[in-house]
Amino acid sequence: MLEIRDLEAAYGPIVALHGVNLTIAEGEAITVIGANGAGKSTLLKTICGILKPRSGEIRFEGKPTIGLSSARMVQSGVALVPEGRHVFPQLTVRENLDLGAYYRRDHAAVRADLEAALDTFPILRERLSQPGGSLSGGQQQMLAIARAMMSRPRLLMLDEPSLGLAPAIVQQLGRIIQELNRGGATILLVEQNARMALRLAHRAYVLATGRVTRTGTGQELLDDPAVKASYLGGHSGT
Repeated sequence: MLEIRDLEAAYGPIVALHGVNLTIAEGEAITVIGANGAGKSTLLKTICGILKPRSGEIRFEGKPTIGLSSARMVQSGVALVPEGRHVFPQLTVRENLDLGAYYRRDHAAVRADLEAALDTFPILRERLSQPGGSLSGGQQQMLAIARAMMSRPRLLMLDEPSLGLAPAIVQQLGRIIQELNRGGATILLVEQNARMALRLAHRAYVLATGRVTRTGTGQELLDDPAVKASYLGGHSGT
């Protein structure tokens, strides 16, 4: 579904990604872990068209995507749940969800997807008329995921969904991400909560200072002594 070859991206003179290679097959849940500043968010921004890379190749479903706008990427089937959630605080929960389907014209299917999203996140059904900014952090994260799902993405990318949330909410989100994947969504998950992320992943990549330093199944990296020492010491599990 997604193929990245020799990807290099930079912010001015600061190179954030150095020759990154990554692949995702349809139906996989792929995790990218790494410390702050490793280039994880830069990778997602480059995939979805927010940041133009210096060099390299990105193909989604066999088609090159470098140069496409982020809006075109959404229309092509790629959705990003950004770090920090970024719900529209003054808009209601329902209006936030409607914006997720902005580019769609299959109105009956949109209504069905709205019901499916509210079934997945029942707390949002109770708060449809509330401003998005009035929700708790965990509820805003659920809204951000549901909003992305309203675009009916074939690839769902999540950037640090557990950031700043209570452990019980992190566990709940982990279960929901797993259910979305089992329901057919292809997932690219960027997380500092490495233990949770690796348990959800079919395969995983370790990113350090903009380079892929390790890759393997989620379980292989959970068992890797170097990964344990660097990334698993202080994280709670799901």
